[in-house]
Amino acid sequence: MGIETRKVGTIQALLSPRLWTEDGLATEAGDTTFWDRSTLYGLRGMYAAGETEIATAYLASYSIRRLLGDHVPYPVEAYPEGNQRHLSAESALYCRIVTEGLFGIQPTGLSAFNCVPRLPEGWSAMALRSIQAFGRQFDLVVNALPSGIELVVSDENGSRRYSGENGEAFEVKW
Repeated sequence: MGIETRKVGTIQALLSPRLWTEDGLATEAGDTTFWDRSTLYGLRGMYAAGETEIATAYLASYSIRRLLGDHVPYPVEAYPEGNQRHLSAESALYCRIVTEGLFGIQPTGLSAFNCVPRLPEGWSAMALRSIQAFGRQFDLVVNALPSGIELVVSDENGSRRYSGENGEAFEVKW
C-alpha cells in the first residue's frame, strides 16, 4: 500500500514460524488454519516493498507446493473451515503477484500506467505477452543489463525502451 516505514518488521512477522506454515500464512499467530488470500496478498506486498528475492523464494515454494505438488492444484479458500474450496478470487490474486508484484503495473489513467519491474537476481529476462489493458494489446519485456534493467513496451505501433535501476518506476503513456 506504499507504507514502508515498518516493512522489515512486518515481513519478519509474516515469515515467522508463528504465522508462516508449510501451506502459507496462518489466519492468526499459532493457528493451523491457513488462507491463500492472505498468503498471496503478503507475497504481493513483499514485491511492492522491494523485497524481490524473499518474495520470489516464497512464491516458488508456494507454487511448487500448491500448484505443482501433492496438494490441491489451485489457490484455496481457508483450510480447514473452507474445506479447500477453489475460489476464483484467489486465482486472480496469484496473477496479481506477477502483474503488480514482479512487473509493478499500476494504472494511472485510461491509457497510462507506471511499471516498476522487479527482476529477481539470476534472471536474465522476464516477459508478459499479449496484455489486454489500457485500450490496446501490448507486451512487456524486462532484460537484465550490466548495470540495471531495460523495459521494452511493444504494441502494433512499435517499441519503446526504458532503462534504469531494478525497482525503478517507468511511466508509460499512449
